[in-house]
Amino acid sequence: MEKNSRRGFLKSAATGFPAIVPARVFGRSAPSNHIQVAQIGCGRIARASEFPGVLRNSDQARFVALSDLDTVRLADGKTFVESYYAKKYGVDKYTAVKTYRDYHEILADRSIDAVCISTPDHWHAQPAMEAALAGKDIYLQKPTSLTIREGRQMADCIKATGRILQIGSQQRSDLHFRLACELIRNGRIGKIKEIYIGLPYDPSGGEEPEMPVPPNLDYKTWLGSTPEVYYTEKRVHPQSDNLRMRYERPGWLRCEQFGAGMITGWGVHHIDIAHWAMDLETSGPVEVEGTANYPKKGLWDVHGNYTIRASYANGAVMYISDKFPNGLRFIGEDGWIWVTRGRYRAGDPPEGGPRNRALDAHDPRILRAGIKDGEIRLHESPNNDHHLDWLTSIRTRRQPAAPVEVGHRTCSACLVAHAAMKLGRTLKWDPAAEKFLNDSEANATLARPQRAPFGSEYVLARLGKGKS
Repeated sequence: MEKNSRRGFLKSAATGFPAIVPARVFGRSAPSNHIQVAQIGCGRIARASEFPGVLRNSDQARFVALSDLDTVRLADGKTFVESYYAKKYGVDKYTAVKTYRDYHEILADRSIDAVCISTPDHWHAQPAMEAALAGKDIYLQKPTSLTIREGRQMADCIKATGRILQIGSQQRSDLHFRLACELIRNGRIGKIKEIYIGLPYDPSGGEEPEMPVPPNLDYKTWLGSTPEVYYTEKRVHPQSDNLRMRYERPGWLRCEQFGAGMITGWGVHHIDIAHWAMDLETSGPVEVEGTANYPKKGLWDVHGNYTIRASYANGAVMYISDKFPNGLRFIGEDGWIWVTRGRYRAGDPPEGGPRNRALDAHDPRILRAGIKDGEIRLHESPNNDHHLDWLTSIRTRRQPAAPVEVGHRTCSACLVAHAAMKLGRTLKWDPAAEKFLNDSEANATLARPQRAPFGSEYVLARLGKGKS
């Protein structure tokens, strides 16, 4: 089905759901002006990002429900949220947070306005689509999808239903990343020639024995649309009596069944900034080549060391490797700019870059001068807060810092690079058609078979659409 007709179908399927935050939340007779938020997935990222992101904006939004397939994590999440509310408002001065093992119960609750989705990568597209069809606004952790095909299906669904979706690409809300992109957009270093991106990589591991599924985990549902395989703890997430150890980095991040490894895990952050700086947020590379080392045995099979070269229609060439410092170095005809994570204050940049700074340039005076009146300015998140930016967009219905199409295109560029790494040859990519040119083997990587009754195809099938 063509994109326009697909979007029309999805839009009609969502008829009856509100296109804006319902009046019951913001109307004069409403008991509260707070956005009612539910959390889907209560693991490591939720505890590090979504829980604190919404809780610190308690004047704007409140958690009212949580969902997780692991009941231990679900109970931990309830304790985390309610302990915050008890400390802030006083014991018995807040409404208890509801908990569900099945997130569909959250989506069926019409009093809930928005959801945060902090699930593993293979569980991003389906709940985001279902949430949009249920009339919820969405904060979705990156990367947007497991494959380019399901990413396109999800992006079309979000747009057709008119929902607000913020991708968890929080660097877009950081002052120094935005300033770097604004400086580049305003020509401070001339036409971009090269971009060097440094990312980490994952080590391999050994073979892991089959283990009994813990009674607190719905493992078959956790596998979702991916193939059924035996349970072993290092394939999923830690099961420990120690709270801190329960939320250490999970093993699924290192299994290609559930993701592509660091090229999407970290790549979506820095490639997103590169696209933002070049004004190519809804496009992508036109040619990609790459090499990577892959484990020959063991449970963890995502790529190890890697090097990628991606060419863009504007003449810029992007180099990505674990051998470069973590961050982005833009080289233009007239100079360079470096940016990475770290605190930044104009005139007093801290540690992090080539000259020990998070934001640096060939001439530091261009950083101090900043952006002049009348020059290009990019989306500025309130208080440089990515979650507050999302909540603000829910209220205003204006697009957030990292909308769905931008997130999809960034993820697609990472997955195109992943295909080049896997196939070990140069690939031609058409970002408009979202297909590889004259390469059936490469185009086979655009989708994966989905195990029923899970996945984006299943969502569309339930609507009567079938495959798109």
